[in-house]
Amino acid sequence: MKELCIGLAIALVVLIFMLLFVNPMSVASWNTWRYHIRKADDTTNYVTRKQVEDTCRALITSFTSDKLRYEQYANSDSAEQRSWGEQAKMRANNTAAQYNEYVLKNSFVFDGNVPKDIRAELEYLD
Repeated sequence: MKELCIGLAIALVVLIFMLLFVNPMSVASWNTWRYHIRKADDTTNYVTRKQVEDTCRALITSFTSDKLRYEQYANSDSAEQRSWGEQAKMRANNTAAQYNEYVLKNSFVFDGNVPKDIRAELEYLD
């Protein structure tokens, strides 16, 4: 009889644990809590902010370089140079897409305090 009571008590504890901690609502709550902790850490962490700023600046530099190369070769008499211009245009547009997505995903890091050299968006070349 004593073993049966101990077995039922253990089964009851396991059942309560599963009901409280192993269900979709508990998992969702846990993930939400971890997300908010990470967001607060990233918002206040200087290393994260510097990494985001450095990445933005690198993408802006790459975009500007390809844009200037496109403008230089776009109206050239040489078919080869026009081809270089088109390749530079494709790279610039790809970089603009990556930059715009990156800024959108990391906008919470700036929280309204965006450095002057970081643009909100890069325009696509026509």
